Amino acid sequence: MRAGGVPRRGRDRRAEVVPGPRGAPRVTGEAPDVAVLGGGIAGLAAATALAERGVRVTLYERERQLGGRLAGWPVRLADGSTVTMSRGFHAFFRQYYNLRGLLRRTDPGLGRLVGLPDYPLRHSGGLQDSFARVPRTPPWSALGFAALSPTFGVRDLVRMNPRAALPLLDVRVPEVYERFDGISARRLLERVRFPEAAHHLAFEVFSRSFFADPGELSAAELALMFHIYFLGSSEGLLFDVPDEPFPAALWEPLAHYLTGHGADIRTGQGVESVRPDPRGGLHVSTADGARRHDAVVLALDTGGLRDVVARSPHLCDERWRARVLRLRTAPPFLVSRLWLDRPVESGRPGFLGTSGYGPLDNVSVLERWEGEAARWSRRTGGSVIELHAYAVAAGADRSAEQERLLGRLREVYPETRDATVVDARHEWRADCPLFPVGGHRDRPGVRTSDPAVTVAGDLVRTGLPVALMERAATTGFLAANALLERWGVCGQTLWTVPGKGRTPVLRLVNRMAGT
Repeated sequence: MRAGGVPRRGRDRRAEVVPGPRGAPRVTGEAPDVAVLGGGIAGLAAATALAERGVRVTLYERERQLGGRLAGWPVRLADGSTVTMSRGFHAFFRQYYNLRGLLRRTDPGLGRLVGLPDYPLRHSGGLQDSFARVPRTPPWSALGFAALSPTFGVRDLVRMNPRAALPLLDVRVPEVYERFDGISARRLLERVRFPEAAHHLAFEVFSRSFFADPGELSAAELALMFHIYFLGSSEGLLFDVPDEPFPAALWEPLAHYLTGHGADIRTGQGVESVRPDPRGGLHVSTADGARRHDAVVLALDTGGLRDVVARSPHLCDERWRARVLRLRTAPPFLVSRLWLDRPVESGRPGFLGTSGYGPLDNVSVLERWEGEAARWSRRTGGSVIELHAYAVAAGADRSAEQERLLGRLREVYPETRDATVVDARHEWRADCPLFPVGGHRDRPGVRTSDPAVTVAGDLVRTGLPVALMERAATTGFLAANALLERWGVCGQTLWTVPGKGRTPVLRLVNRMAGT
């Protein structure tokens, strides 16, 4: 994809284009110097768009690896194997147009992504959902899901509140926040009167992908999620995953691409503070000293952004800093990866969402798609299993939680009861953004009061229907576009899912019901 070109939008003919700023294809004269703070998806997207257009980019990342929450690093197992550990499974949905556009820089055909055939969900009570046979185009997707799901019976459908459900069929940004940010995701589901089984089996599984309990998560984020993944897009709910660990499949090729465009990547170098220069530009301070840049992209996680802003008393304006300092981080989550001495049954899916199994939110069988895990499995005859527990209570006994996850795995996949754990790695993190009830007003936008400072990341609010990894990539490009526009340089063209409900009649009924 050429700089400033149009990424591929996927199968959805109603996906919408978001043009970037117009201008020269590259900077002319002395190139501006930009510091990008953070080497996750948002920072890499911003750095890519800037470097492609001739901007001098210095990317600062406090960790020794790129990728942010999708980073990976080598570990040595008890059997002598060297493998890659990470912070866990991530689904690359087909409506992640801008993230996929970033990855196409080094993989034009996205050959390093492989599709999983299904996304099954299982409840401990015996109910199980599948998306393999659900139609992808709304409204047939919603009707098909209800018809195929064991959680929706005729009596359940009769009990539902259609008036409360109508807004989900015509989600728009920012109106969805004005309407639903004041209530929780659980409260919204109660208003609609979704069947209780559906609460647990489907919607709670999705809402916990935001690393928060549904009782605390803003209903606006849940409604936006319905639109992006289900009710507003015809890309469907099936997804792709990298065929090798994140560093090899994604970030090492992109780092090589960036350095080829002149970017200076400084891993292991965290930023302590940012100080505006009265003569223009900003001074970025690290443990090695301060360096002046013409502009800065703040592509940090919630805690990192708060820390830098707290140590930067003159950055932007006081009101903006106060809002940033009020941002909250989601509760801790646990990723446990187990190397077992024997395989799980051959019919086990690559990814399984779970509900009703205590802290266990999903189970992955990595050798089903990841080359490194498959090679270890073939060599040893074992399986590589990953378990996730989201929104763990603060102060929980970590060893006990890890044992609980293992116990739940043995319930879900009984054949693992006799397996020996060759080795295990447990990652405890608490750095995801929390989207609490009423919190949207405090989230920063891409632009700030200082035109030389932009913000990017999945915590950033934007007027586009994007979330999670796609919000990170999209805001990274938007942050670069805001700077490129200042310098008269063309920006990155973006795509999103449709910005409104897909069915005109239902949109009209929703508006009439809201008056």
